[in-house]
Amino acid sequence: MAVIRAFKALRPRKDLCEKVVAPPYDVVSSQEAREIVRVNPLSFLRITKPEVDLPEGIDIYDDAVYKKGADNLLEFIQKGILVKDNEPHLYLYVQQMEDRVQHGIVGVFSCKEYRDGLIKKHENTREEKEIDRMKHIEVTNAQNGPVFLLYRNNNELSNIVHTVRLSSPVYDFMDNGIRHTFYIIRKDIEDQIIEHFKAIPYLYIADGHHRSAAAARVWEKRMRENPAHSGNEAYNFFLAVVFPHDELYIMDYNRVLKDLNGDSPHKFMENLKKNFNIEKVSEKGSPYKPVKMHEFGMYLDGVWYRLTAREQIINARSPVESLDVFILQEFVLDPLLGIKNPRKDKRIDFIGGIRGLGELENKVDKEGYRLAFAMYPTTIEQLMRVADAGLTMPPKSTWFEPKLKSGLFVHLLDE
Repeated sequence: MAVIRAFKALRPRKDLCEKVVAPPYDVVSSQEAREIVRVNPLSFLRITKPEVDLPEGIDIYDDAVYKKGADNLLEFIQKGILVKDNEPHLYLYVQQMEDRVQHGIVGVFSCKEYRDGLIKKHENTREEKEIDRMKHIEVTNAQNGPVFLLYRNNNELSNIVHTVRLSSPVYDFMDNGIRHTFYIIRKDIEDQIIEHFKAIPYLYIADGHHRSAAAARVWEKRMRENPAHSGNEAYNFFLAVVFPHDELYIMDYNRVLKDLNGDSPHKFMENLKKNFNIEKVSEKGSPYKPVKMHEFGMYLDGVWYRLTAREQIINARSPVESLDVFILQEFVLDPLLGIKNPRKDKRIDFIGGIRGLGELENKVDKEGYRLAFAMYPTTIEQLMRVADAGLTMPPKSTWFEPKLKSGLFVHLLDE
């Protein structure tokens, strides 16, 4: 049973919406955020990355940063930039990128179901990032960035959701080629949606593992501290948008490496041949994009190669071992390049597919990297199989696009 609950969203004033909404806190650097805020002081980054309003060089985990986020949120409320709905609602958040459309239901979801494994994850989290987001929630007393969830689609629920688009949207705007449309869901439709979710056994986290874990930490803390705890308090729930699995799109999540771990290109290629068939396919300026699973593009010394995994390394014994990101890590990055912990090793970087394969060439040719790998995207079905098995993917396995905007809706914990 999946619990979804309506809430009173704190939302931008309609005429200010396009100025307020911002990228997720974790896809822009502090310096990039400072530049955005310099041009647009109404950006929600002042709340999600409040170091932008403090001296450069400040530790982003300093208590002053969280306090500044709370102060900025209060300022936005007091100035009427953000306004809280009078009644609780579910909302519909529709995103269109080129000809693809995805319909997300905005609501709040059970922290207990997350802890009980009914909201499934596929990534490990880092304690310091959990604590960072926990402090942000605690000090602002709000969940300011939504978790990205998915559910296995069924046609009846989709048909109900699609009827919401017959009404007039609250917001409708373009941002970097992506159309964002936002609706308040009518009460009778809301009731039908809630009932349908009761028949859904599991939800899955697509993106936002640290936000989910942080919300659960706040729930556990406040539950312990509240002798009158009832289970209905706002802190029992976390803010999320849930999409049907068959509308979502995972892009490639590519890798660039600083060096060949002391090997010459010839020796590196000879070692690769033990587990991969290698074919030269193009020169610089014509990047090779893999067209199927277990195929990789590799850029080295101005040449693109197609690597195809040999049978002996793709006889997977678990859902994780079938992933191309696992194969690359297990048979290339670790044994040949010495990248044992890709989360922490400074010799590797990860490039989201939205930036294009030309960015891989740029990193290698102009920014001091030696080697690049273009990946075939992990599929939604692979993600769900891994989560269903209670396993976790290697770091940076999925890049969902489009991203959810921050500042479009906020869940206050005092409602």
